[in-house]
Amino acid sequence: MLLTVQELAQLLHVKAATLYAWAAQGKIPSLKLHGLLRFRQDEINQWLKSCRVTSRTAVSVPKKRRPPPLHNVDVLIEQAKRAVYTGSGETSIASPFRKEQ
Repeated sequence: MLLTVQELAQLLHVKAATLYAWAAQGKIPSLKLHGLLRFRQDEINQWLKSCRVTSRTAVSVPKKRRPPPLHNVDVLIEQAKRAVYTGSGETSIASPFRKEQ
């Protein structure tokens, strides 16, 4: 039996746009018949079984990395100045507005 996008969206409780995206990404088995997206019910049942997580399998959720703490702003500014300015007060980066001698 073939299911339409709307029928499968109702069965899976997802939006139709999600099914279109999954099909385009190859995440869900699908068919394209005369430009229309369709799903075989037996393939969807197998796909759902393959997505099942057993209670013994621990699902690890990656922790969000925190950005490194900001150090003293004055120290950061001084480091940036040292990287750009020379001892004579000129910048080490060529200026598009200054004529070369």
